[in-house]
Amino acid sequence: MSSKFIVTGGCGFVGHPLTIALLELGHQVRVIDAMWFGNHLSDHENLEIIESDIRNLEESCFEGVDTVFHLANVANDPCSDLNSKLNWEVNALASMQLVEMAIKKKVRQFVFASSGSVYGVKEEPLVTEELSLVPISDYNKTKMISERVLLSYADKILISCIRPATVCGYSPRMRLDLSVNMLTMQALTNQKITVFGGNQTRPNIHIKDLVSVYLHTLANPEKMAGIFNAGFENLSIMEIAERVVRHVPAEIIVTESNDPRSYRLSSQKLLDTGFASASSVEEGILEVIEAFNSGKLALEEKCFNVKTMVRLIGENRIEA
Repeated sequence: MSSKFIVTGGCGFVGHPLTIALLELGHQVRVIDAMWFGNHLSDHENLEIIESDIRNLEESCFEGVDTVFHLANVANDPCSDLNSKLNWEVNALASMQLVEMAIKKKVRQFVFASSGSVYGVKEEPLVTEELSLVPISDYNKTKMISERVLLSYADKILISCIRPATVCGYSPRMRLDLSVNMLTMQALTNQKITVFGGNQTRPNIHIKDLVSVYLHTLANPEKMAGIFNAGFENLSIMEIAERVVRHVPAEIIVTESNDPRSYRLSSQKLLDTGFASASSVEEGILEVIEAFNSGKLALEEKCFNVKTMVRLIGENRIEA
């Protein structure tokens, strides 16, 4: 049976393939996106696209909607540091405003894209959902606060908070500021890979797996209520670089890093709900290589969040 869904950030790196997946399942999708990074979605009879900052939405947007996938945010630490007011309004305050409007319009389920980096630096061999949160950046802090705010409404609406690992793989709205994609592109364009530190371990998830996680919340709303980690390959930055050079000959250059985050994410809680990972970092590397070699992917400003946002803020095209 067809249902209506909202995807905030539906033109984005993860939002675009999620929107396509929902349309392919026969659902109606309302995308809400500020389009700071453009729109690569094609017209579809079941697709409505609203170009809007999520801070400026009306309750009417939520009329007749079954589930909200809230992916829109000022993404990553450097972007969040550009303007503190923008960061907190978009990443935290708007989450509360959206869920309150959703509740008023009797939306059944609210799925929030949090971040696995809310844990900060951890010494434990595996990071589970029960461990304390010690976010070390304002971006991570907004994710933590949003989770807590949203879960306070759990008696009124089904809330799922997904904490994804670093995402890799190809999307029409491509990002080259994420570790696997970035290192692969460095090898392709420079024949050199710069590794900052190298020993820090970070969890990873292929974009197809992450889309599948969001669809899994839809199919299993009760099981997926609460907080879930989503990451399936814990690799050091050096290990990622070494995997890249198996496919693209390149020199690995190691330099110092000021980012101490190092942790191994456990997604056992998610796996226990019946979810199964079907994609890998290796697949992500190969997708970036194929996209570059076929001409679908180039080294452009729009693939780097902070570069694009610096320009848009400078041009007063983002309301800060």
